[in-house]
Amino acid sequence: MLEIAGAVLFLIALVGESTADAQLDTFKRNPANKGGVCDVGLWRYSRHPNYFFEWLIWIAYAVFALASPHGWIALAMPVLMLHFLINVTGLKATEEQALRTKGERYRLYQARTSGFVPWFPKRMEQ
Repeated sequence: MLEIAGAVLFLIALVGESTADAQLDTFKRNPANKGGVCDVGLWRYSRHPNYFFEWLIWIAYAVFALASPHGWIALAMPVLMLHFLINVTGLKATEEQALRTKGERYRLYQARTSGFVPWFPKRMEQ
């Protein structure tokens, strides 16, 4: 059952990451969006859905591995990957770059959109 659950989670995560990447690519290819903030599709619910689904892939590996002897060791991998995605190569650096290049537009996006885990946008008072 763990292997099946891991495989299903892997497929969900792969589709999610691929969808997020495709949505961002489509947004960037449109000249009207130059300098804008992608807040459509999965990007409406998370500022980094691609990183979130990448992390889910690592969780899927760990779940799959739990069915093996000493598979519990694999639980360290999603924890380590989460650290890298949030603190080292992912969110922190990407957020800093977006603030430098997009300024106030990105600050508003940050205020209404979850940073990592997809969630409903906050309603902003006007």
